[in-house]
Amino acid sequence: MKLAVIFPGIGYHTDKPLLYYSKKLAKEYGFEIMEVTYGPFERDIKGSPDKMKKAFLTALSQTEDILSKIDFSGYSDILFISKSVGTAVAAAYTKEHPLTTYHVYYTPVAASFDFMGTEGIVFTGTNDPWVSTDIVIQGCEEHGLPLFITEGGNHSLETGDAFKDITNLSVIMTHTKNYIESISREVP
Repeated sequence: MKLAVIFPGIGYHTDKPLLYYSKKLAKEYGFEIMEVTYGPFERDIKGSPDKMKKAFLTALSQTEDILSKIDFSGYSDILFISKSVGTAVAAAYTKEHPLTTYHVYYTPVAASFDFMGTEGIVFTGTNDPWVSTDIVIQGCEEHGLPLFITEGGNHSLETGDAFKDITNLSVIMTHTKNYIESISREVP
């Protein structure tokens, strides 16, 4: 049995494109899907280190409670798919628990790199107002993580041009599919 745990962002739920299609891909490769939910959060978090830390700690605490009910020993492969603050939560959870996990990190926040290991892939955009591209590049280099950059992409990896966003999403999902396929023991 294989398990994919989905960690959303603060305002980016699991039915938005990056997480929605990632879930579909994971299902195609035989992963059972579990979605983590957390919140509520304060308003106006962006730009406030204190509010961001509080949101992270709240999400991590709620995740600990939700995942404490899972017997991870029954799974041969564990995939964490995360977005934004969810990347910090997924990485911190992995660091605190003796699990072998694989990661897809969509638009990590800077704090995520404090917890990340060396397994996974990372996606960011050059116009992400939550974190500079240089910080993500440096973090990926330090951890040896493959990085895929969407030129002009914001925190949702969108550019504002619908057709370009659809094309970019296809590229992002191709990289995601290739990663999931590379860690899977079974191919659909």
